[in-house]
Amino acid sequence: MRNYLLGLILLAWAGGLAANQDSEFIAARQAFQSGNGKRLDEYAPRLKRHVLWPYIEYYQLRMQLRTTDMASIRHFLSRYEGSLVGDRLRSDWLKILGKSQQWQIFDKEYPQLVNNDTELLCYAYQRRLDNGDQEIIRDARTIWNTPTSLPDSCIGIFQTLILSGQISREDLWARIRLALEEGQTGVATQVNRYLPDAEALNVTSLNSAAKNPLRYLDTHKGLIKSRSDREIALFALLRLLRNDTDQAYNQWLNIKNRLTASDRSYFLSRLGYRAAMRHDARALNWFKEAQNTTQTYPPNDIALGWQVRAALRAGNWDDVLNAINRMSVTEQQVDTWRYWKARALKIKGKVLDANTLFIPLSEEHSFYGQLAREELGTILTIADKTYRVSNDEVKLMERKPGIQRALAFSRMDLRTEALREWIWTIRDFTDAQLLAAAEVARRNGLYDRAINTANRTVSKHDFNLRFLSPHRQSLKKILQQHALDEAWVYGLIRQESRFIADIKSHAGAVGLMQLMPATSQWVAKQLGIQNFRQHLVTDVNTNLRLGTYYLKHVLSTLDNQPLLASAAYNAGPGRARRWRDQTRALEGAIYAETIPFNETRDYVKKVLKNSMYYAKVLDHGHNAPTLKERLGVVAAK
Repeated sequence: MRNYLLGLILLAWAGGLAANQDSEFIAARQAFQSGNGKRLDEYAPRLKRHVLWPYIEYYQLRMQLRTTDMASIRHFLSRYEGSLVGDRLRSDWLKILGKSQQWQIFDKEYPQLVNNDTELLCYAYQRRLDNGDQEIIRDARTIWNTPTSLPDSCIGIFQTLILSGQISREDLWARIRLALEEGQTGVATQVNRYLPDAEALNVTSLNSAAKNPLRYLDTHKGLIKSRSDREIALFALLRLLRNDTDQAYNQWLNIKNRLTASDRSYFLSRLGYRAAMRHDARALNWFKEAQNTTQTYPPNDIALGWQVRAALRAGNWDDVLNAINRMSVTEQQVDTWRYWKARALKIKGKVLDANTLFIPLSEEHSFYGQLAREELGTILTIADKTYRVSNDEVKLMERKPGIQRALAFSRMDLRTEALREWIWTIRDFTDAQLLAAAEVARRNGLYDRAINTANRTVSKHDFNLRFLSPHRQSLKKILQQHALDEAWVYGLIRQESRFIADIKSHAGAVGLMQLMPATSQWVAKQLGIQNFRQHLVTDVNTNLRLGTYYLKHVLSTLDNQPLLASAAYNAGPGRARRWRDQTRALEGAIYAETIPFNETRDYVKKVLKNSMYYAKVLDHGHNAPTLKERLGVVAAK
């Protein structure tokens, strides 16, 4: 008994010591972030045995990196070679080396960097160009063709390429158009400086078009003569198009004859794209007109994707095939387009060609992989792929320094740092190691890490880790009250929060089922919960109780269709209703694929995919619905 009590005392003492050291680490980190080196140095001696001691060393060295001697930097890098903290310091040092043009040292250190970024990439490109590497031009173009602003380190290489004519005037205009399409007028203005004054954008006109595009077009429709005038007019049209298809189209009719054939093709493809997102029946005709215009503007994969979606809603399988075949080779390999191409081929009677696509797709653990299996008449199975890690594998994983650091960051609720350390540590793991790490995460209540890590396996899988089911007893009791499908609800929670009880989204949604404050208040009132306070939403049972009530409410108001209810849970019931077709019923998969919000479209497909796997993991038997049955048919408005 005495030994038992002594053990408890020692355990409590060790726990208190760890908690105290954690609070001191947080204080040291705050000192670093505020630039208080003296305060950081006060904490450092007391943290030498802390698992995150490498970070304390990093903080100290980082604050004096510009004046630290090379030997000290190299000593740190050699001791922490292969670690995230070592890679971070190398990245910081390389930026100093690049800015000060210490190229010999830069050349030696840069190849050892793992986590690269655009700033360092541009330094490396400049260095290669200075050494006569002409192949760099192709790589540099990849960075050039971006609508957003770039780091100062990119200025030098682009100036060199512009002055030598390797970035042409047409390349300058292409990036200006790309920037204006995204509303990045500042980037367009920066690029504009490289054009001759006589050809450059009129910045005053550009600002007028940005401020009031309708007024600009009304007053300038007869004054479109130069390249600058045409680009600004197109920019104004796109500004209108973001909010109103008809208004933009009417203005287009007024000025289209003053534009080049390529300009007309460009705008018509964007008009079709926006119209397709709004489920406007005119979209396909505008896409076709853009394609049939002489000097057709090069097709855009995003616009082509929406041409496919418009064709799906119209039931035009020839147009589905045409648009997919015009996509880039890389885009055509996306599972979405492989599936719909196969469906189009099957409908056109080319079953062998369709199955050539369906068969490999059916092996993938995705929404469209499952649908492909069903097209082939195969049901989802997972038992034959299960790999269970041993306790020895788990213990070995627990001893890895990177895993220990990630767990320490998680313990202190420093989630961003924990995530970075975790991702770094598992980046080169085998399937068995990934599953061992996932099991470590599960045992420590890091359900999001467990799921995401188990998801990375290629040939060895444990679907019980991919599709965790925590809080099952609590949830079962609540689900019985609402007659909700357990697999579907788990599929939704997995997508909403990865089972993090206190998570909060940027929009303000909280907890396992990501409830917005107004929704929580409304449901609490419906349930008669007295003295409800928002902080209660992070309680697991309270969150599940509120969330399942709201989910049942949404389901019952949307034809009891999980597909519509899933869309409504993410984007609101009004939008879920509005996305139905005006006059014809839609196959559920087509409804899901043509949801105009990228986030909601991805969300719905993953929730329904998750539901299929949960039905297997939770052993719902052979009578569980297929994915096509879960998707159903969505009635017309």
